[in-house]
Parts: sequence; C-alpha cells; structure tokens
Amino acid sequence: MKIRIGFGLGTRSATNRGDRFASFVDDLERLGFDSLWLSERINGDTLDPLVGMAYAAARTTKLKFGMSVMVLPGRNPVVLAKELASLDLLSGGRLLPAFGLGVADVHEQNAFGVRREDRAKMFDEALPLLRRLWSEDDVDHEGTSYRLHRVTVRPKPQQQPLDVWMGGIAPSELRRVGRLGDGWLPSFCTVDDVREGIAVISAEAGKHGRAIEAEHFGALIAYRDGPLPDLVARFIANRRPGIDPEKVIPDGLEGVRTTIEEMLEAGASKFVVLPFAEPDDWTAELERVAAELLPLQN
Repeated sequence: MKIRIGFGLGTRSATNRGDRFASFVDDLERLGFDSLWLSERINGDTLDPLVGMAYAAARTTKLKFGMSVMVLPGRNPVVLAKELASLDLLSGGRLLPAFGLGVADVHEQNAFGVRREDRAKMFDEALPLLRRLWSEDDVDHEGTSYRLHRVTVRPKPQQQPLDVWMGGIAPSELRRVGRLGDGWLPSFCTVDDVREGIAVISAEAGKHGRAIEAEHFGALIAYRDGPLPDLVARFIANRRPGIDPEKVIPDGLEGVRTTIEEMLEAGASKFVVLPFAEPDDWTAELERVAAELLPLQN
C-alpha cells in the first residue's frame, strides 16, 4: 500500500501573499511532500483554491494539489468541469479534486446562493454530471437543478478517469462517498472514525456495484504544539460533540506520527497534515514536518 503525506492550509490561513505562498509551495516540492491541499472559505483569508492550485501548478513539476474541500452546490458544473479539466491538463495530471456540501454557515450559503436544504440534492446531481462532462461529448441532461443539451467540454482532463475525493463523517456523508466518490479524506476524526467509516463506505459502494480502491482512504490531521487552546477545544466540542478534543488534534509531530501509524492499521494510507496555528517561519516548520513524517512515505 502506498503511503502518501500531503500538507494543507486551513480555512483561516493568512499565507496568501505572493512571496509567502510562493516560498511555501517551493518548500513542499523541494522537501518531497506528496500534495498541497487548499481549503475554501469565501469569508476567510485563505486563497481561492482554484487560483491557488493554478499558481502552485505553475511553480512545480511533481507536487499534486487538491481542495479540502471545494463547495459544489451553487457552482455551474459545466464551467467548473472546464476549469478543472484545464488545470489537470496543464499540470500534467496532478489534480486531486475534492468536493463537499459547504460549511453550515449562513454567510457562506448566501455567498453561493443555495439554501441549506437544497445542497445535498444539488451535489448528488452535479457530481455525476461533472464525470460525464470530463469523459463524454454531446452531453444531454434533464435534471432538477441542471439542464444541458449537447454540451461538450474540451479539452478533457489528462487523467481518465479523474478521481474525485470527498470528506465528511456523518452517516449520510459516508453513504454519499460510497455512492459517488473515489476517495475519502475526512477531517477532525479519530482512528475509530476512520476504521468505521471505511467499513460503511465500502459496504455502501458494494450496494451500488462499485468499489473504492484500498489506497483511496485517508484523513486530514490538524496538529498543535503544546496544550490545546480553549478556543480550539470549544471549536472541536461544537463540531464533534462527545469526542475528546485531545484525540482529534494530536500534540506535536510525534503525536501526528502515532496517529498516522494507528490510522494505517485502520486502513487509511493518504494523509494531509496542517498546523492549527500558522508558524512564523514556514521553511523551518516544513523541514521539521518532513524530517518526522516523510520517512513514512514509500
């Protein structure tokens, strides 16, 4: 099983200036990280993932990149299919698309113009449509949210098929991954969440005549150095009621390594790590992470 370690920037990332982001991307490539993952938050300081990924692709030759995650409901699937196909082609097949419903935040939902109760059905219609646009010509579709007549997106992505990753650990989200996804990358989860989630996803995929590749299960792991700040503990408590925040955000890189080793035993093999607090010196931090975690890659 191939073990891969990527690095992510959270939704509040202030690494959005050209010089700082450029150095960050260059260090990821130089040190041998597998991938860069950019979050999406309209009202946050983090970069737009499409723009950030395009910038990263132009500076690198080996680094892969994905979204953790991009909001699908509210986007025009034809335009998005064109944008992502172009990015995959220009980068030589290094795109790792990952989609979600979007955060449960009224301001974010207003930004996308989608009612909370409509998100799931729009997602379920848009994702299969994206796949068709990436692989077929003259696409006809008559749905609830989208209607197309003989639409062709060119150029096609270099990767055929272009695998789609999804997150989430709620029962409905796990079933959706089984029905529609090619990979699973949840966040703020425990080892038990990973083990149980893989079982649910695999069972649901089997019900639909599908199978998720064994190497397409992973987790996003946020880490801290030192005591868990009260603000962070409250954030985790609100997001994961009943879960000990200490188990969700490991302390230090030794804690991250232990968590990865336990998740490997649970069946995961793709990991994205990110610090809960951004460092003053990204080069020093990435070199520290690389020394501790990249030896796990094979």
